[in-house]
Amino acid sequence: MKIIIDTDPGQDDAVAILLALASPEIEVLGLTAVAGNVPLELTAKNARIVLELARRTDIPVFAGCDRPLLRPLVTAEHVHGRTGLDGPDLPDPSMALQDTHAVDFLVETLRREPPGSVTLCALGPLTNLAMALRRAPDIAERIARIVLMGGAYFEVGNITPAAEFNIYVDPDAADIVFRAGVPLTVLPLDVTHKALVTSARNDAFRALGTPVGRAVAEMTDFFERFDKEKYGSDGAPLHDPCVTAWLLAPDLFTGREINVEIETRSDLTRGMTVADWWRITDRPRNALFVGGVDADGFFALLTERLGRL
Repeated sequence: MKIIIDTDPGQDDAVAILLALASPEIEVLGLTAVAGNVPLELTAKNARIVLELARRTDIPVFAGCDRPLLRPLVTAEHVHGRTGLDGPDLPDPSMALQDTHAVDFLVETLRREPPGSVTLCALGPLTNLAMALRRAPDIAERIARIVLMGGAYFEVGNITPAAEFNIYVDPDAADIVFRAGVPLTVLPLDVTHKALVTSARNDAFRALGTPVGRAVAEMTDFFERFDKEKYGSDGAPLHDPCVTAWLLAPDLFTGREINVEIETRSDLTRGMTVADWWRITDRPRNALFVGGVDADGFFALLTERLGRL
């Protein structure tokens, strides 16, 4: 399974990347960085830090868009810390950033690889993907699927009352992606908020006794403070690893094919994923919208795979 990971690391992005690197079913063709949780300079740096942690410096990293298509950048240091990877003490990367722009890499790779052979895994705002689709509309029919973390229905918003962060940061890009006609799987807050890192689950990461296990435990130690205080939950939701886990074990998840559209105009609800969960309208279904997860199975998979790194 060939994938490109579009990412804005972010502790949970880092865990999603590590899960992919630990899974022999997956071939990671490259990481494309986008501004989101922190500015682009840091997301491109953090992507390389994660690869070096996993000893996978053979995978190239490409810096992409440093701002949304039409709006000022909104970041989330209040969640992820100043660096985006606050928690573990990880060295600066020594591997080089590629000279090619992430959007060019996406277009060139999708045109080079056989049609339907590459899946795009989007862990942050969808700016890079939207730019690639807008610049090269022919790639839409060559993408096997886009699997993304973003949006919400029952859970509604985590950055505004109506919107999830990744979609809110660049709703115009999300609108392009959701209208592109590419098969979509959406892992919204409705499912990620059921994948909580409890103390026992974090202890299992730490008990791996490896640099990766310790780093993941320290990332979630830091990451969970925000969600525990905000939601009163037993731990932090591991949002982005749900993307990788769905690729590896879709039977752990439940959802339904529905229509999802993105609100781009309203000041009150900008970035809302208007998900027709109950199929009230006759708008065409454009996404598999995931609502449930076997959390114990998810964490068993995650812990076992991280133990391989």
